[in-house]
Amino acid sequence: MTEAELALALTALAMLGLRLAGLAVAGALRPDHPFIAWAAAVSGATLAAFVVLAVAAPGGMLATVPLPARLAGLAGGLAGYALLRGRLLPALLCGLAALVAVRWIIGG
Repeated sequence: MTEAELALALTALAMLGLRLAGLAVAGALRPDHPFIAWAAAVSGATLAAFVVLAVAAPGGMLATVPLPARLAGLAGGLAGYALLRGRLLPALLCGLAALVAVRWIIGG
């Protein structure tokens, strides 16, 4: 087993352990428990950080998408989320449609 394979295996085991711990804890806590609120806040902040990173300094194939199209996708997704009362999949589709439309308009 190479070092990369070992690192991947250990990471997968750690994530599995965290998921199992989360299931055990989640069953014992009320939805309004402060720990649940903290976990929701941390997950929201992490997601926001990844979105900012993807828009401001993308890597890989996303780096080929022009900045105006990425910003339009972000704005479309936020607008869809607000207008559709927090439904994630339709908001994602709104953002994707805005990104594709602006990319098509500017010819990128």
